[in-house]
Amino acid sequence: MKAGAMFLLMIALLSLAVLAAEPLVGTASVVDGDTIEIHGQRIRLHGIDAPESRQECTRPDGASWRCGQQVALALSDRIGRSVVHCDARGHDRYGHVISVCLNDTENLNRWVVASGWAVAYRKYSLDYVADEEHAHLAKAGIWSGTFEMPWEWRLQKQHR
Repeated sequence: MKAGAMFLLMIALLSLAVLAAEPLVGTASVVDGDTIEIHGQRIRLHGIDAPESRQECTRPDGASWRCGQQVALALSDRIGRSVVHCDARGHDRYGHVISVCLNDTENLNRWVVASGWAVAYRKYSLDYVADEEHAHLAKAGIWSGTFEMPWEWRLQKQHR
């Protein structure tokens, strides 16, 4: 029992340390549509879920396209070589820091969803639901055709 309690205490302290830590700041490289890296630290964008790099979407004419790859390229173009500031919110199960990231004063998490390149990850946050609804109505990005929700696509890939 003591070992279990000690483990939980260590996890809680690590979480507090992340939340109290200095923001992650630097030139970011894009891993995929909802993950960046700064100084070797993987950062998952809080409250959003983007198509995976290998995920395809379907255009209105029925043609498939590599939407996951396009999402990553769009985010990379948006960031460019500018300095990105990320405020940690915690860790995911893979040890990545979950953050809200800014490019100057622009919230990148919001930009990805508002541009139609990702969806609000309602399971974890409602912060970007309105942005998703606007992108959906505008048929922006992935909303221009049809696609499988990223979490459903990942689940299907795990069962194959």
